[in-house]
Amino acid sequence: MSVPILEATPTPEPMITRQTTWRLLMNNRLAAAGFYVIALVVLIALLAPLLPLHDPDVTDPADRLLPVFSESHILGTDHLGRDVLARLVWGTRISLLVGISAALMAAFFGSLIGLVAGYAGGRTDNLIMRGIDMLMAFPYILLALAIVAVLGPGLLNALYAIAVVNIPFFARNVRGIALGLSHREFVDAARLSGKSHTAIVATEILPNVLPVIVITMSTTVGWMILETAGLSFLGLGAQPPQADLGSMLGQGRALLFTAPMISVVPGVMVFLIVMSINLLGDGVRDALDPRLRAGALTRPMPVTRIDRENVPAPDEMARASALAVTELETSFETAGGREPAVKGVSFSLRKGECLGLVGESGSGKSVTALSVLGLVASPPGVITGGAVTIEGRDVFSLRETEIGSLRGGKVAYIFQDPLTTLHPLFTVGEQVAEAIRAHQPVGRAQAQAKAVDLLRTVRIPDPEQRASAYPHELSGGQRQRVGIAMALANEPDIIIADEPTTALDVTVQAEILRLLQVLRQERGLALLFITHDFGVVAEICDRVAVMRRGEIVEAGDTAAVLGNPQHPYTKRLIACVPKPGQGRRFLEAIRRLPAEEAAGGSGS
Repeated sequence: MSVPILEATPTPEPMITRQTTWRLLMNNRLAAAGFYVIALVVLIALLAPLLPLHDPDVTDPADRLLPVFSESHILGTDHLGRDVLARLVWGTRISLLVGISAALMAAFFGSLIGLVAGYAGGRTDNLIMRGIDMLMAFPYILLALAIVAVLGPGLLNALYAIAVVNIPFFARNVRGIALGLSHREFVDAARLSGKSHTAIVATEILPNVLPVIVITMSTTVGWMILETAGLSFLGLGAQPPQADLGSMLGQGRALLFTAPMISVVPGVMVFLIVMSINLLGDGVRDALDPRLRAGALTRPMPVTRIDRENVPAPDEMARASALAVTELETSFETAGGREPAVKGVSFSLRKGECLGLVGESGSGKSVTALSVLGLVASPPGVITGGAVTIEGRDVFSLRETEIGSLRGGKVAYIFQDPLTTLHPLFTVGEQVAEAIRAHQPVGRAQAQAKAVDLLRTVRIPDPEQRASAYPHELSGGQRQRVGIAMALANEPDIIIADEPTTALDVTVQAEILRLLQVLRQERGLALLFITHDFGVVAEICDRVAVMRRGEIVEAGDTAAVLGNPQHPYTKRLIACVPKPGQGRRFLEAIRRLPAEEAAGGSGS
């Protein structure tokens, strides 16, 4: 009979409000400017039949070539006496219609071709894409001219020509994405469920490709308008008396020196339309990227943004410690304001000491470690308070270059998954050598020789040959040893190890832990070890700090905290560690905790 466990009543956490696509788009000032400009242009074009404008096709030789701001002709008249403003508005309407229609046609047929080729693969893919390659072998403007020459001059034929020459662009982009998706596990599961090929493409592949299609359209529609204007400029698009922006430019070319405004006005309009659509397209591309929904649309800063409200002065203990963290506060910017992730964390680390930082996933351990050297991505991260002292200096008061010299120099970082942090296109020897040359004035050959020595130091067998291997050619344990070698490259005083053994099997995990212990004892390294495994903490850590919801709830010597935990949260974490013959009794003791303690009340 199982023993019931009293579940702690979770404290309601603040709701994190993610920014909407519209808000993200408006945060990008260039994209917002592009949106408002093109929105105004489209609005005026749509309202053309309702605006008090002259007939754009009516000629009046008596009023030919009137200057700008003439009576009843704000932008003057052309060589036939036609109102330039009226022709500009109606010409913009036609150019937008043709350009957007061409983009839709190219997107539809190009995406359809790309989906079929990418999903089918094999001979079908090869046959279709060789045909696309033949189209791409011709300069696209020459191909458009050839198509219009065959079909005959005219705006509709120009639309077809522009759409055809842009189909390969969409097909190539969509095919590449569809090809990768067609081998994913969720597509295999759909096949096994009995779905038809058409249903798989429509319900599994297309939804994942649709953002790419939208982004491609938003970034190419401006060029299609420009290409349409180019054909009309050459007399192959709009035919008299009909006008679009390209034909207006062509007609004003002969009067460029006598009446420059006739060609300048449509030229400026083409520039505004194409630039605003391109800026808006870039913004749409960024706003549809789910990775950017947690922050503003700006390039990540080299150091976490610092906006400290309280700056505690380092005390004697902080100055004497290898690393001291005092009242550290780190938050993330959201639409609803700043959401704190680390709240007043303080701890110190002496030379040769190992401090274990433990807690469940999401408790703030990694954010705390990344904040030490300003590695939290900004945006959206921001350090809002506290101090980090290394060698008696407040890190957050240093210049960007000084913080950069600490990274990999005095303080090294070992990440959880080396396969995602090692570059897949460079050998491990080159990457270790790069870490050396980033901080030491040594030549390439000397750095390579030292890299081999470091691989030997971390117990990689046959280091000379392994140095020329790529990350995917090594086992998980060997890749983690490479990460440790890179951390040791510049003989740091402090190593921050962020769950370096989580993804490893028990045997390899024991080897890595033993290696860290030996290196710590031989070199006197200060080690901040982040984990959620109390077994690892008991094996290598001198002291332990327990984190929960961004706060340290209990800290002390490892033996004391594990042997006699005081905080209810620490007790419940330890209760999760299997103890043969004791688990039920231990859980029963936790079950009998008072309600306020079970809910995580104070008690440290």
